[in-house]
Amino acid sequence: MKIAIFADIHGKILLPFKMVDAYQKQYGEKIDLILQCGDIGAFPNIENLDKATIKHAKRDEQELGFSKQFLYINRDIEQFLDKLDIDMVCVRGNHEDHDFLDEKEAKNTNSRYPIDCYHRVYVCKSGVFQTFYADGEDFDFMGIGRIGDRKQRNDKRFIQDYERREIKRALDQGQKIDILISHDISSEMTSPGFGMDELRPVLNQLKPFAHFFGHTGQPYKVEIDENNQTFSVKIKELEFDVSGNLPEGCMFIVDKVNGVIEGDPVSIDFLCQFNKHTWLL
Repeated sequence: MKIAIFADIHGKILLPFKMVDAYQKQYGEKIDLILQCGDIGAFPNIENLDKATIKHAKRDEQELGFSKQFLYINRDIEQFLDKLDIDMVCVRGNHEDHDFLDEKEAKNTNSRYPIDCYHRVYVCKSGVFQTFYADGEDFDFMGIGRIGDRKQRNDKRFIQDYERREIKRALDQGQKIDILISHDISSEMTSPGFGMDELRPVLNQLKPFAHFFGHTGQPYKVEIDENNQTFSVKIKELEFDVSGNLPEGCMFIVDKVNGVIEGDPVSIDFLCQFNKHTWLL
């Protein structure tokens, strides 16, 4: 089983699918699932854009990719996604239309729910165990979305009380997971006043093989978590630099074979085929 992992895509919803398609063709290896660490840029109504997204969209209309490409069916995109036949499962970031996602989540009793017109982009409920099956392997993971808050604010960018209750319920069950994905970093591994406190009990008790996250703006980095077992992996945001190129560590591949998990970022040579001005062509 192979899983591709991305972090902040900020409206470039189609790009991870394009990259996975290219990976399969170049290496002859099937990708079974895409995981995404928040800041999807899920804004169906551009009138609800937050200030940061408005600012970035003025110089890069790809920030509006959800409303332009994934809200109403585009036959070319539909055919491409149907042929690719891979889903992307995300957690919420802080740059989303949370009212829109709340409505979708409330109407769905499953552990993850589709948010796009093609039913290829899913958001997983925070703190709820997720299982994916492929090639005779089962892959157990958990997503925890939004960002942490030390000031008890009600803003929907921040983790909500009902999500904290789900995390506690999961910890009481004690089920092991292969991977934890989140948008934010654990608070002990970043500057004082930042990060998410709710991640530490999950990491300490469930001890996943790896924890993938984005959000911070820092470069790609792998280190051992404070629990001395989990690989803590900062996935670089899927953003083109001033030269129009993608950065190292913005796409990571996880392999699970016979219960053994390994992983590596894709090469810079592979990333070089994607350019800001040509990837949509």
